[in-house]
Amino acid sequence: MMIMIRPSRPDEGARILEIWRGAVDATHDFLMPEDRRAIDEMVCGFLPHAPLWLAVDDNDYPLAFMLIDDGHMEALFVDPDRRGTGIGASLVRHGLARHPGMTTDVNEQNDQAVRFYEKMGFRPTGRSPMDGQGRPYPLIHLAYSG
Repeated sequence: MMIMIRPSRPDEGARILEIWRGAVDATHDFLMPEDRRAIDEMVCGFLPHAPLWLAVDDNDYPLAFMLIDDGHMEALFVDPDRRGTGIGASLVRHGLARHPGMTTDVNEQNDQAVRFYEKMGFRPTGRSPMDGQGRPYPLIHLAYSG
């Protein structure tokens, strides 16, 4: 299977939310149910309209997405059925080609993501005890170091 990376289109919002929900359910078991619902509501309001990079298969079907804002990777989510296939790494490399000093944040409780970013060459630059919405989910701040 060939993976291509391209910008998202306005008609792909439902698939993007499907990827996000599946990935969060597979990797964010630390979220309290009420926080998961609140985050879902917030994400539904902006994600389908955000300027995303999509990884798509031979049939142009979205398998993963990445959101970069001013050199900071705000989001990277892979369809849970495609995890471990290199799609996430392909998106990160695509982002790094455009933003060599790319930064990101990762939930400290998401061990798999922490290991993934370290393997990709990101190093910790700091830590926050709360997430961006003030919830008790610590973040590790990362920067690409090659």
